[in-house]
Amino acid sequence: MNGLPIGAYVVEIRTGRVGTVMGHVGPYLQLRPLGGGREWDCEPDGVRVATAAERLRAATAHVNARSRGEVP
Repeated sequence: MNGLPIGAYVVEIRTGRVGTVMGHVGPYLQLRPLGGGREWDCEPDGVRVATAAERLRAATAHVNARSRGEVP
């Protein structure tokens, strides 16, 4: 899936991780988890647009982890 804009919410198909497109470097997308964290690279064909439910689930998981002190 090429041409994803910066800020788009996507799911890495292989892992199921939800991320935000932060940039394009060479043939890769740079993705960052919802709520921040370390970016990772992914091939554009390895992602799909996240549904609203997937975005909500990832955001809720981040808030819950933060409330337990697992995320700074």
